Amino acid sequence: MDLLAAMRTFRRVVERDSFSQAAADLGQSTAAVSKQVRQLEARLGALLILRTTRRMSLSETGRAYFAECCRLLDELDALERATAAGKEEISGRLRVNAPLSFGLKVLSPLLVTFMARYPQLQVELTLDDRLLDLVSEGFDVSLRIRSALADSSLVARRLGEMEQFICAAPGYLAARGTPRSIEDLRGHDCLAYQLADYPGSWHLEGPLGTTSIDVPARFSANNSLLLSDMLLAGMGIGALPSFIAQPLLARGDLVRVLPEHALAGRSIYALYASHRHLQRKVGVFVAFLAQALQGQ
Repeated sequence: MDLLAAMRTFRRVVERDSFSQAAADLGQSTAAVSKQVRQLEARLGALLILRTTRRMSLSETGRAYFAECCRLLDELDALERATAAGKEEISGRLRVNAPLSFGLKVLSPLLVTFMARYPQLQVELTLDDRLLDLVSEGFDVSLRIRSALADSSLVARRLGEMEQFICAAPGYLAARGTPRSIEDLRGHDCLAYQLADYPGSWHLEGPLGTTSIDVPARFSANNSLLLSDMLLAGMGIGALPSFIAQPLLARGDLVRVLPEHALAGRSIYALYASHRHLQRKVGVFVAFLAQALQGQ
């Protein structure tokens, strides 16, 4: 089965609200169109379209898949148009908003490659850990790192995943002792991230499931780079995103605390306005990041 062809067929069936009309648009038989949709459902293991003798309707899964299907196909079409037109035709100003730590540690080196690929494009990057209003403040794309996003009219594209590690400096642990259980954290100085989903507590996933604990935060900040500096100075125990923690752990500047437990991972999202008129500069930027961030 050609997955992209099946996705396009499914989309046309939904938009036309008819297998026969979709078949006419696509120059295929109704039986062929119906077969593609059935093959797509079999591949997904889910019923997308509820069929009766008189009408059709989308299942709940079908509605969610249709929205994602449209987004992916529109982004692919935008990327193909941009590539066919030549990279020199991707021009203008691209305004991007991203969290400070992520922008400095991850996005900065990627932008060097991206801007070399599209030399006519001007990139304006604003680093801010606040959740800015993308539309009212005039951004084309906003990058966010969250466990989940609130419902909005914006399109949200998941670009990758990010782990979080609980860390401390070897000197701090030598002086205060190494926690052997989650309950031991109550006797330590903990550093908290103010913009976390649950700023006053840690929800730790371990061998026996998820355990929640209120952390006695001696210090809190709204930036992970600042928290890493405090951890390196031996000020306590705190959680850091993997893109900051991993180099420090590899050098031995920090060590993991309770390594069999971890905070829930978070997703890296690109937010932008409706996919139906996706600008090429946005499409190529989001597609570039999605590829570059695989495995981050």
